[in-house]
Amino acid sequence: MRIAIVTDAWEPQVNGVVRTLQMVREELERAGHDVLVLSPNAWPSLPCPGYGEIRLALATTGQVGRRLRAFGADAIHIATEGPLGLAARRWCLRAGFPFTTAYHTHFPDYVSARTGLPAAWFWQYERWFHGPAASVLAATPSLRRQLAAQGIGPTAPFGRGVDLENFSADSAPHAAYAALPRPIQLYVGRIAVEKNIEAFLATRHPGTRVVVGDGPARKALERQFPDVIFLGALRGAALASAYAGADVFVFPSRTDTFGMVLIEALASGVPVAAYPVQGPIDIVTPETGCLDEDLDAAIAGALGKDRAACAAYGRSFSWERAAAEFCGALVPLNPLIAA
Repeated sequence: MRIAIVTDAWEPQVNGVVRTLQMVREELERAGHDVLVLSPNAWPSLPCPGYGEIRLALATTGQVGRRLRAFGADAIHIATEGPLGLAARRWCLRAGFPFTTAYHTHFPDYVSARTGLPAAWFWQYERWFHGPAASVLAATPSLRRQLAAQGIGPTAPFGRGVDLENFSADSAPHAAYAALPRPIQLYVGRIAVEKNIEAFLATRHPGTRVVVGDGPARKALERQFPDVIFLGALRGAALASAYAGADVFVFPSRTDTFGMVLIEALASGVPVAAYPVQGPIDIVTPETGCLDEDLDAAIAGALGKDRAACAAYGRSFSWERAAAEFCGALVPLNPLIAA
C-alpha cells in the first residue's frame, strides 16, 4: 500500500509526535508499504510563535494536492492540525477523498496555558478540523472517551511502542550520576510551561532532581532551582543511560495525551511517579509506579516498586502493534485517486 502521512511535526524536531511517526514509518516500510511523509521540510517555512523549532510550512492546497496525487497514495493520513494538515484536509474534501486524522496533542490545554484563554474555545477548532475524518486515531482509552465527550469521532486505537534496542534496564548509568545523592529523580521531555515541570522541581523528597531536555522555560527554571541538575537534551545511548541510572521517573504533566517517556522509563526498569491524570492512568500500573495528587507522595510510593517488573511491563509496548493499528484504521483511496 502507498501511504501518505501529512504532518506539521517532523525532523529535526524532537518530540513525541515526531518519534511516533518515525517509528511507525519504519514499521510500515518493514512490512512492505511505500510511505510518503509530507512535512515542512519540503517548503519554505516560518517558526511557530513560542515554539521556534516547530516550522509552519508556506504551502498552498494545490501544492500539497499535487504531491499527494503524484505519489499515487492508496491512503492519506493527516497527523497534525497545522498549515500542512489544513491544506491536505482541504484538498481531500474538494476531491472527495477519505482520510484519517490523529489527536496527538492537547492543543486546547497547551494554548490555554500560554494565553489564559478558555480551552473550550480551542476545542471548537478541534471539532471542526477532525469532523470530516473517517476516523480519528488516539492512543489511549481515556483519550478516546474524552474526544467522544467533546463530539470528536469516530475514534480508533493507535498505541505507542518502545525502542527496545536502545532503552533497557541493562544500560550503564549516566556518568553525571556518579557523585549525586540518591535517590535520583528524573524528568525527561520538553522544558515548557505546559509540562508543569515546576511542580516536580518544587518537591522536597531527599535525593537529587535531574532534568533532561530543553525548551523555552529552561533558563528561568535553572535560575529558580539552582540545586537541580539540568543535563540538556540527550539522545541515543546517553539518553538510555540517563533513564537506566535513575531511581524514579517523575512525570508532572497534566496535559499529555500519552507520554512516551513513561514507557521508555519503564522499559529502562525505572518506576514512575505522576499525577492520576490522562496518560499516566492509562499506562502506569500499581506494580510499576504510583499516582497521587501529592507528587512527593507519588515519588515515595514509586521508589518501592520492583524494577524488574517495570522493565518487563515496558517491553510489552510494541511499535509493530502500533503500526498495525495505524494501518488498520486507514481508508483506501484507489481507484478514486486515478480519476
